[in-house]
Amino acid sequence: MSRLRSLSLMAPLALIACAQAASASTIDVVKTPWCGCCSAWIERMQAAGFTLSVRDVEDTTPIAEAAGVPANLRSCHTATVEGYAIEGHVPAEDIRRLLEERPDAVGLSVPGMPIGSPGMEAKGRSDTYQTVLIMRDGKHKVWATHQGTATAHQH
Repeated sequence: MSRLRSLSLMAPLALIACAQAASASTIDVVKTPWCGCCSAWIERMQAAGFTLSVRDVEDTTPIAEAAGVPANLRSCHTATVEGYAIEGHVPAEDIRRLLEERPDAVGLSVPGMPIGSPGMEAKGRSDTYQTVLIMRDGKHKVWATHQGTATAHQH
């Protein structure tokens, strides 16, 4: 078999292996045991195909600080994936984009707990919210703007 033919047969296999490696990433979530919206966000991420490990703590502040999330960008849970911080109710598509583009950044945040974000659905209400990219210098910029998806997962 010619070398060129061998390479052309191996290329799709390499792409499949890369896709499987990307989907195999585990999101490590740290939350308080009494937060229902955190549990709902975890369910949304699992439904989107992510694997998660979850740890309950009394206070997530030290975890968020260690991950480099500024106080003004915090929410109710902190996660990490492939070296990036994921703070709050960040949509799955934003996490996927982060892992594809791999910017030189701390990670993503949806500050606060906006109604309509994943895990914060409320019947009849859906707010517009932003996911921000946290830069290494502590600044941040808009990564994505979302109209809440309250109708997607009614409680």
